[in-house]
Amino acid sequence: MPAELLLEIRKLSIQFKDLLALDNMNLKVFKGQIHALVGESGSGKTLTAMSIPKLVPSPPAEYVSGEILLYKGDKSTDLLTLDNDSVRSFRANTISVVFQEPMTSLNPLMRCGEQILERLDHFPGTHNEKKKRVLELLEQVNLPNPLRAFNAYPHQLSGGQKQRIMIAMAISAKPSLLICDEPTTALDVTVQKEVLYLLKKIQQEEGMGILFITHDLGVVAEIADYVTVLYKGKVVEHGSCKNILQHPVHPYTQALLQCRPSMHEKGERLPVVADFLEEKKIIEKIIPNKPSNSDALLLEVKNVSVRYPSKKNWLGKTEEWFDAVKNVSFDIKKGETVGLVGESGCGKSTLGRAILRLIEPSSGEVFFNGASITTASLASLKKLRPQFQIIFQDPYSSLSPSQRIGDALLEPIIVHQPNIQRELAKQKVIHMLQRVGLDAAAFNRYPHEFSGGQRQRIVIARALMLEPQLVVCDESVSALDVSVQAQVLNLLNDLKASMGFSALFISHDLSVIRYISDRILVMKQGEIVERGSADQLYNQPQHPYTKKLLDSMPRLENAFA
Repeated sequence: MPAELLLEIRKLSIQFKDLLALDNMNLKVFKGQIHALVGESGSGKTLTAMSIPKLVPSPPAEYVSGEILLYKGDKSTDLLTLDNDSVRSFRANTISVVFQEPMTSLNPLMRCGEQILERLDHFPGTHNEKKKRVLELLEQVNLPNPLRAFNAYPHQLSGGQKQRIMIAMAISAKPSLLICDEPTTALDVTVQKEVLYLLKKIQQEEGMGILFITHDLGVVAEIADYVTVLYKGKVVEHGSCKNILQHPVHPYTQALLQCRPSMHEKGERLPVVADFLEEKKIIEKIIPNKPSNSDALLLEVKNVSVRYPSKKNWLGKTEEWFDAVKNVSFDIKKGETVGLVGESGCGKSTLGRAILRLIEPSSGEVFFNGASITTASLASLKKLRPQFQIIFQDPYSSLSPSQRIGDALLEPIIVHQPNIQRELAKQKVIHMLQRVGLDAAAFNRYPHEFSGGQRQRIVIARALMLEPQLVVCDESVSALDVSVQAQVLNLLNDLKASMGFSALFISHDLSVIRYISDRILVMKQGEIVERGSADQLYNQPQHPYTKKLLDSMPRLENAFA
């Protein structure tokens, strides 16, 4: 018996002023199937998805042509022909959306349970009956304590728990079509695996169709039945998940597969999309990265701990403490990249900030070139600051929206090299922008005028303006699509080779960590539970937690089974 058609997009084109953002789009989603929509940022994935429930405002968007047909049995409704009130009824009963970032989708001033209850306002039943339904939903999405989750505010839950709240909210009305817009992008591998399993389980239980948007073909291999590949607003390839991943035809699809760092081999350079689309010569042979030959220590971390007050009495005195980092010791040699991997909340970022004294460690000591950072006075620390820098996860929040890029990069020079002439400083900034692949015109532009990958290049340029000896990269590629991620990783390796700095690279992505690191530290609940070379950790993991992280990685070969 053929699968029941739920959604059909026919020849949909959407335009913004002079930009044709979606060009003649065709797509079908069937009941009981998961259809993955794949492509880089800006390819039109989210635009396609948000146009289905008409969440793309018009203007500024102009629906140039096409139909969006929602089926119920043999009958279909073209959503594009409906007014807002009519579309709203479909959003309440038939179509639900799980957005990428739950924290911006949830009201920080409302308890999570109350927000799901709002979703049930249009349905019959008493308040207690609806509350019972919400608690059942929270149990269905595998939250360990549904009542606690009901009464919690969003900030009191982890990223994975907030995403489960969003899924519970989305399925509360038992929709026939669930749209998931990059729901696992910023999650660590173990939580990602749990969310993917949950979505597949719910889809099978409820019999709904899912449109799953992602840039990660490893995730596609884990969850999808059917795949459509988008490139610059156009469908370039579509077919079953197995056929697309095993036998990609279009160069763009081939590029997306090759851009991902390999879990099995460590190459010197990652291919990027341009290598395939511009018919450049691709590096076929995997060449191992050259590890640092230096035995000279740059950074020594000795027994560092960080603790926060978790409970205070009515007098404000701390009664209980939370140990975020527990007695951690390691070192980094000159020219070496050390990877730090673990789940969200394990203490990775806290440790990175404590090393640089952006937060004060509770105990322990950090030495940089033999000098103590921990006990240094503020005046001494200011003199040391140019030698160690940090690249944060979110480049947009790291840059002032009202400050031009050139001024943002001039700032560290003005602070730490006050005697330098402004024109010379400006030339240094322009030179650094060019080194990270941007032109001189970027100097006078604002952050919002750049893509996510370009903003990441800008914050890298700022971190390297003073030619530091140590750079802490804190999840600096986690939110980037695979092609941009490959570009940034290549850039970091190129700059490291030319400038000779060392790096502490923090990430939850084990394939990225393997690619970029000479040695790896595995962190769990504030402690280092395993350490060793990249090859050792990936080929012969010893600790059960390391094995769990490796087992949780989405793998393309899962589509070949």
